[in-house]
Amino acid sequence: MADQLSGDGLERFAAAARGHVGDDKVPGLVALVARGDEVHVQALGTLSIGGEPMRRDTLFRIASMTKPVTAAATLALVGENLLSVDEPVDRLLPELANRRVLRRMEGPLDDTVPATRAVTVRDLLTFTFGFGAVLEMFMAAEPWPVVTATEEMHLGTLGPPDPVQQPDPDTWIAALGSLPLMAQPGDRWMYNTGASVLGVLLARAAGVLFGEVLRSRIFEPLGMADTAFFASDTDRLATAYVASAEGLAVRDPSDGAWSVPPAFGDGASGLVSTVDDLLAFARMLLGGGQSVLSREAVGDMTRDQLTAEQLHKGGKGFLDGRSWAYCQSVITEGPREGAFGWNGGFGTSWLVDPGRDLTVIVLTQRLFESSQPPQVHVDLQDAAYAAIA
Repeated sequence: MADQLSGDGLERFAAAARGHVGDDKVPGLVALVARGDEVHVQALGTLSIGGEPMRRDTLFRIASMTKPVTAAATLALVGENLLSVDEPVDRLLPELANRRVLRRMEGPLDDTVPATRAVTVRDLLTFTFGFGAVLEMFMAAEPWPVVTATEEMHLGTLGPPDPVQQPDPDTWIAALGSLPLMAQPGDRWMYNTGASVLGVLLARAAGVLFGEVLRSRIFEPLGMADTAFFASDTDRLATAYVASAEGLAVRDPSDGAWSVPPAFGDGASGLVSTVDDLLAFARMLLGGGQSVLSREAVGDMTRDQLTAEQLHKGGKGFLDGRSWAYCQSVITEGPREGAFGWNGGFGTSWLVDPGRDLTVIVLTQRLFESSQPPQVHVDLQDAAYAAIA
């Protein structure tokens, strides 16, 4: 493909990256735009304020960008006939059998009705199994009882990731199973928890730790040598920052929560990775699965999987202009229709447009301040599209 990315567009991409770097903005970033075999990377700023220069192989906490990786691992095990997308999870997760459902999501935990059906693997992949984050809980005047219970159990599934506090997988799933669902299975989209449950499910299906499932089915075949649930080389892990009234404050240092193996490998938000590892994952999907997934599995993972009712009930405020595939969003309207990907609340984004063979990855260490990506991600994605000749 000749003239894949224009020189003017690439300069705009570089200028957008430079314009967002600063101690009071984004201390550092690694941004990538790729089309076909052409790859351009900007590594600017520092790993920490006043620290070492940012490098192309810097490690970032990719938070919710973990989710598509978990989906791919799920479909890999489906391909091995270790589970089925439409089977109930009861066989491998008896803790989630015979569910009760809250009459009102904000109601007391003992005010429930029986679930109308079992939870399936598909429900977990599409985030419709009946438990997760919803916009209403963040707008409530008082914490809902179910939210309080998850916090007391340290499940780390209705708020920011917390690998230090989460218990081991068996304890985690037992605790979740002690709570009622918030909605009937299949009724509405609810964010996050489905991917966390998938990690426990996959470990039991394969008979090994979830991290080993990811290593053997995804990371090793794709050469993703730097992606894991903790940073073994903490000198390469960028310090995470959060905005405060006094400026950027440290949220997690390089020797913090992601510097040691966690008890619970969270399939929703636990991984650290690099820009080149994420590019390898994107190219696997663009290439139809390569040796990791079937072409059919890639198609399922990257197309809209929600009904209009499921999306309407749960997606507003989270998925404006998008819908949900398997553990990631898909753009359903506008000039980028058909592109897929997701963001990580610790400061990262990943967008793949198969119609244009385009991948845009933006890795920063500044946490999002809302459910919408900060301007640095918007500007760099716009610049990447402008670079298409």
